[in-house]
Amino acid sequence: MIQASLDKHASAQIPYSIVEYVESSEKQRQLHSRTMKVVIASQICGGAGLAAGITVGALLAQDMLGTDSFSGVPTGLFTLGSAGAALMVGRLSQRLGRRTGLAAGFLAGGFGAIGVILAALFHSIPLLFISMLVYGAGTATNLQARYAGTDLALPTQRAKTISMAMVFTTFGAVAGPNLVEVTGKLASSMGAPALTGPFMLAAIAYILAGVILLIFLRPDPFIVAKAIANLQHEGTHGAKSIEEGSSINKKGIMIGASIMVLTQIVMIAIMTMTPVHMQHHGHDLSKIGLVIGIHVASMYLPSLITGVLVDRFGYNVMAYASGFTLLLSGLLAALVPGDSVGLITLALALLGLGWNFGLISGTAAIVEGAPPHVRAKTQGTVDVLIALSGASGGMFSGMVVAHSSYSTLSLIGAFLSLLLIPIVVWFRNKTAC
Repeated sequence: MIQASLDKHASAQIPYSIVEYVESSEKQRQLHSRTMKVVIASQICGGAGLAAGITVGALLAQDMLGTDSFSGVPTGLFTLGSAGAALMVGRLSQRLGRRTGLAAGFLAGGFGAIGVILAALFHSIPLLFISMLVYGAGTATNLQARYAGTDLALPTQRAKTISMAMVFTTFGAVAGPNLVEVTGKLASSMGAPALTGPFMLAAIAYILAGVILLIFLRPDPFIVAKAIANLQHEGTHGAKSIEEGSSINKKGIMIGASIMVLTQIVMIAIMTMTPVHMQHHGHDLSKIGLVIGIHVASMYLPSLITGVLVDRFGYNVMAYASGFTLLLSGLLAALVPGDSVGLITLALALLGLGWNFGLISGTAAIVEGAPPHVRAKTQGTVDVLIALSGASGGMFSGMVVAHSSYSTLSLIGAFLSLLLIPIVVWFRNKTAC
């Protein structure tokens, strides 16, 4: 019996080191539970890292470049950098497992944050732009980590699992913006510009997240999930290759990608220019940090409820909810007076909530649509599209505000979010034909 089991696993190309996890559903549950704890720990750190670029990236560029016209460029660059990193992390994860891919991405993000600090110290614009690109790896990895929890999750609990990974990002992501003033004072006491303080926090947070994954994400959940899929496939299809026997649900992937691309454009564009808009109306860094902190909390904190709703009602219904929420956010941001911190906070909170609805529903569609033999690669490719859309939103947001107004930018975002509904309907009808 033992030899037969080993022979079966050998024919399915399953490493002996993970055989016990492949054979035992109880071991799989234990590994999934342990994976979630490691992912949660890394997400808390990663959340603190991504908040630096969101909160003060545009302000640092404005300070170094001396103009508002290009203040959206750093956000665009680190979002563009996250596109390349998403592809890298996805390919590494597909080939070597989540542990290698995610750890490499977080460590790269940490070194990028260090580069931003050096660029500010030496007032080097080229180094700032290059470092922002590398820093974007942390943002991509922070999003890619949400997939790790789904590898061994039951199909009926995938959205909830995605939500659990995301909700704990809130702790670091909310703390980051609200530590802007504290970290700024620390940076000033060290002889560095105050705006580099959040990037000092980002460097430590991203590197710590990478080390946690590198040490503790063992055995790798994605490798185990692929092994289980290979074994099940061999039992069902015999010698037929897994690529031939497992179909890709293109409908789910197209819908998921559409949802996440549009919500990312709207969220990044409005969020990027909010700190600049507030500064023009006399608000200090503490108020800006509070607004962005609440926005980021709204991006992640509702995740547990969103996951339950996606599992229960499906990703299409929650995509519509995302479109309507972002529409309301854009209209509110366009119409409220610039000196009203409360109403700006509400607009940014709705912006984060709409993004949350879109990201979790879109992610659930991607996980459902991609079988294990192409899952990580597909996830990485879709996240490249998300990052590129965010980069375009970040880069053009500053130009729109400089040549028109923040209100115009917000109205454009409201219109784009409304397009989400007919696009999802169109894909559903098209793929049903």
